Amino acid sequence: MEKAIKLIKNRSDIGAGTRGSDMGIDAIEIAAINQNSDYFNQFEFEDVKTHNESIYDKNRSTSAKRIEHVVEQCTRVCNAVKKNLKDNFFPIVLSGDHSSALGTISGIKAVYPAQTLGVIWIDAHADLHSPYTSPSGNIHGMPLSAAIADDNLGCQNNEVPAETQELWEEMKNIGHPGAKIFAENLVYFGVRDTEEAEDKQIEKLKIRNYMVAEIRYRGLKKCVTEALAKLSHCDRLYISFDVDSMDCDMISYGTGTPVPKGFDQYEIIAIINQIIESKKVVCIEFVEVNPLLDTKGNKMAETAFEVLEAITSTLILPVE
Repeated sequence: MEKAIKLIKNRSDIGAGTRGSDMGIDAIEIAAINQNSDYFNQFEFEDVKTHNESIYDKNRSTSAKRIEHVVEQCTRVCNAVKKNLKDNFFPIVLSGDHSSALGTISGIKAVYPAQTLGVIWIDAHADLHSPYTSPSGNIHGMPLSAAIADDNLGCQNNEVPAETQELWEEMKNIGHPGAKIFAENLVYFGVRDTEEAEDKQIEKLKIRNYMVAEIRYRGLKKCVTEALAKLSHCDRLYISFDVDSMDCDMISYGTGTPVPKGFDQYEIIAIINQIIESKKVVCIEFVEVNPLLDTKGNKMAETAFEVLEAITSTLILPVE
C-alpha cells in the first residue's frame, strides 16, 4: 500500500455505560511490550484530546448520556481522521468506546464528500439506537443511527428533551451535513445481541448481517466475498472492529458488553485481511478493550494486539 500508517489514539470512554475502555489503548501497548514487539515505535501517532473528566458531571440527559461531550469528542476524532487522510496517511484509529466511530466515519466523509462510503461493522451489537429508542442512553450504542441519519422514530420509547434533540442533530451533522452512509452500504459481521427497536430497523433497512454460525457453515471466504460484492459500488471502505465481536468465553470478558458465541481472533484476522485486499479500505478502527473487566490478566488487549499486528502486516505488503 502506498500510504504510511498513522495511529490515532482516542482514549475516550464517555459514550460507554461502564468505565475503563479509555485504558484499552495503553493495555494494547503493554501487550506489545510484553511480547517484545516494537510495533508502537514503527508508526507515527497522534493523541486525541479527551473529555473523560466529564464522567464526574451530572448527566443532563438520560436518553443520551453526556451527549454534549460526546459531540465534542466525535468532532475531535473527525478532525484528526480528516487531517491525516488529507496528509495521505492510512489512519488506524484506536479508541475507547464505540461512539468514536461516528467521528471516524464523519472524518472520512468530509474528505470524500462526493464518494460512496461502505462500512463493515464487526461487532456483537448493531449500535443502531438513537436517543429516542435507547434503553440505556449510552451513546456507544448509537453511532450508526447517527451515521445513517435515521432516528427510528417508529420505535420511539423515550421522551427526548429539546436540548438533547439539538445536540443529536449536531452530532448527525459532524464533518459533513446529513447522512454519511446509506443503510444498504452497511454490512454487519457477528451481530448477535440486539434489542427489538434495532431488529425492526435492521429488517426495515434490509441491513445484511453475517452471523458467526452462518460464516462457519457457509465458509468465511465465501461470505466476505459476498459482502464485498454487495459493496462493490462503494468507492471507499471503513472497517470498525469491536472486540466484543469475539467470543467472551473463549477469549476474554475484558470489554464493556461481552457476548458469548462470537468469533475467534483468527476469524477476525481473516475477515479483515480479505477486505483489505479489496484495496478500497481507507481506515480501520479498534474499540472497546476494557482491561478493568478482564478476568484473565490482559488477555483481551493481547488478543486485540494479535489482530492489530496481523492486519497491519497485510496493509504494509508492497503493492504488486
